[in-house]
Amino acid sequence: MNYVDGYLIPVKTARKQDYIDAAAAAAPLFIEHGAIRVVENWADDLTHGKVTDFFMAVKAEEDESVVFSWVEWPNKEARDAGNAALMADPRFAALMPDGVMIGPRMIFGGFSNLVDRGI
Repeated sequence: MNYVDGYLIPVKTARKQDYIDAAAAAAPLFIEHGAIRVVENWADDLTHGKVTDFFMAVKAEEDESVVFSWVEWPNKEARDAGNAALMADPRFAALMPDGVMIGPRMIFGGFSNLVDRGI
């Protein structure tokens, strides 16, 4: 089964198009470095919880939205090598304009598949 990196990212709502542009430019770099799928999703139906929620998870502020993203890799080894290559790739480092996403509040991690079914 594939390996997945998952991300929750606070993004300035007014900078949505900047985020889309950067994410669209980054996706081919992920693929070039071994990813098999890159998915970016802008929240449009989130509720505010009493104990926790997506907004609280990233400490989103009033002028921020939440992006839910994932990158699929063939396996953890390909992910580790691909992420290392991305971090060393100057094209990747230059993609995200300052002030669009709030990196210190981004949540991310790697996940092994438990169930993967389709139609």
